[in-house]
Amino acid sequence: MSRAESPDEASGLSSYGVEAKDRPVPRISIAAFCESPETGSVIQRASSDRRLAKTHVTVHMGGVQAACEMYTDSPTPNLVIVESRERQREPLLAQLEQLASVCDPASKVIVVGNSNDISLYRELIRNGISEYLMTPLHPMQVIEAIATLYAAPESDPIGKVFAFIGAKGGSGSSTVAHNFAWSLAAQLNIATTLVDLDLPFGTAGLDFNQDPAQGVADALIAPERLDDVLLERLLVRCGERLHLFAAPAVIDRDYDIDPQAFETMIDIVRTSSPAVVIDVPHGWSPWTRQTLMAADEIIITATPDLASLRNAKNICDLFAGSRPHDAKPRLVLNQVGVVKRPEIPVKDFAEAIGAEPLLVLPFDPQLFGTAANNGQMIAQLNPQSRAAQGFTHLAKLLTGRETLVQTGKARRDSLMKILGGLTKKPMKKAS
Repeated sequence: MSRAESPDEASGLSSYGVEAKDRPVPRISIAAFCESPETGSVIQRASSDRRLAKTHVTVHMGGVQAACEMYTDSPTPNLVIVESRERQREPLLAQLEQLASVCDPASKVIVVGNSNDISLYRELIRNGISEYLMTPLHPMQVIEAIATLYAAPESDPIGKVFAFIGAKGGSGSSTVAHNFAWSLAAQLNIATTLVDLDLPFGTAGLDFNQDPAQGVADALIAPERLDDVLLERLLVRCGERLHLFAAPAVIDRDYDIDPQAFETMIDIVRTSSPAVVIDVPHGWSPWTRQTLMAADEIIITATPDLASLRNAKNICDLFAGSRPHDAKPRLVLNQVGVVKRPEIPVKDFAEAIGAEPLLVLPFDPQLFGTAANNGQMIAQLNPQSRAAQGFTHLAKLLTGRETLVQTGKARRDSLMKILGGLTKKPMKKAS
């Protein structure tokens, strides 16, 4: 999709994408001056969030006075956060006036206080303070305040990133990612870009019956050259709203690519597409981990066996701990119901992982094999099949168009409807 065609025009949806509060913050320096250890701890925890990954954050004690002393003879950072326990309006304004006298004009200031006074808030904003936060703080308050400050109204919109990875080789993660991307574009009318990062063995070109001469490898080799014109030339249109960033899928080349190039390329792609679906190859490397860490949603595709269970749990535990302010990785259980194959029951798999699958796909080699050999999506081959309906359901869930009931019997009934009875007996063939 070219820049001339806005995401809203291409998708027909004016509200989809990443909200200002969830945008990654650019490379800025942030200094916090706290009066309480609790506030300092919250800001320190917020600094480890993926949205602030590019920032440099330092936390000091001493409040406004310490900030004034530090910046009397040195330049201020891009953002200064100061905490004041002063409850009286005039003394607080006097403190901030002193801070203003040493702050560079381009620096922004966030004040943390304990006064719930709307008139004080308005006066602080009139006096040039960027934001006022009340204690006790939560890390997400800090993250959202900073992200919103640096998401200017005139800045380019950015798309939501969905990263798909298999719990083990052969789990079908690429198939799930490709059908999910097609559902976003064709059935939810969201302009979508599918990025295949399996450079030597990627199948996105095959699955969409495309053989582009250029693709994602050309962008990764020199990401600093990736502008709107080059992006338009490298992307392949696979429908009215779906674009493909295909992998070269050749093994006579060495792919010694700087890990930073993957992040740079994805950042550029998401400015041109409301939804970005990344097909992450099964494997583990610094760039793989960073790509997953920076995604808005992580989706793991697993099969109902012990190796998938172990690996899926490890991935879930890792990112649940390192992304505490994001949704936990999502689970898709694939190839369920193979005749005469011992399988871990869906219920037991979900309990071990600590997350129920958003989608359970029946084993249907004829349907999936035919679609793969024809270069078609499942819904193009058999739109009434349970798998095709499942991919649409997954797209609606992950875009917020459909929600799971989260309590009691209604929640269990909702899951059973999704499973289509797979927990009761194996499904040999989709309807």
